[in-house]
Amino acid sequence: MSEPRLHIPEAMIRIDTMPAEGRELDLSINAEDRAKIAELIDVTSVDSLSVHLQATKFRGGLRVTGKLEADIVQPSIVSLEPVAQTLSEPVDRIYLPATGREMPQPEAAGAEVYVDLEGDIPDYFEGKEADLSELILESLSLGIDPYPKLEGESLGDYVAEDDTGDDLPFAGLKVLKDPDGGA
Repeated sequence: MSEPRLHIPEAMIRIDTMPAEGRELDLSINAEDRAKIAELIDVTSVDSLSVHLQATKFRGGLRVTGKLEADIVQPSIVSLEPVAQTLSEPVDRIYLPATGREMPQPEAAGAEVYVDLEGDIPDYFEGKEADLSELILESLSLGIDPYPKLEGESLGDYVAEDDTGDDLPFAGLKVLKDPDGGA
C-alpha cells in the first residue's frame, strides 16, 4: 500500500472501537493542511475546508457518507485573474480491510476480463484504522471547475485586432482539406 500524499491526523477512524451506531466526524481543516492541499491540487488557495462525515460499520469495514464544503481560488483560464469558487460535494465511500483480500492475478494472454462498471470499487485499509485524508483530497479535486473563468469572460475577448486567422494553430490544416483553395 502506497504512502498517502496527505495525512490529516483528525481524519483517522478506528474500526475496533467504533460504536454500533457509527461515528460522526466534523473537521475544519487548518491553514497548514489547506496550503498543502492547494499545492497538491494545483489551485491558488483553499480558503476554507470543512468536512462532515458519518462512518458506520459495513461488511467488516466501514461506509463513510457526508458532505465536504470548501472555498477555493484558482486562476481564470482566460485572463489568469483569480476566480473564487464555493464547493459543496457529497461523499459516499466504502472501506474494507486489506488483510485477507485476494490480489488480482495477471490474466492469460487473450483471456476475457469482466469489468463491473456499475459497482462501487471499495478502498482498502490496513490495520485497525482507516485514513480518510485521501478521501477528502479526492472529493475536493472532483468538485473543482477544471476551466474556471470570470463571469462574462470569453477567449474571443483576447484575440488581437490584426489577427487574420491565418496564424491560428489549425489554419494550415485548411490547405489539406481543400488544396486548390476553392470553396
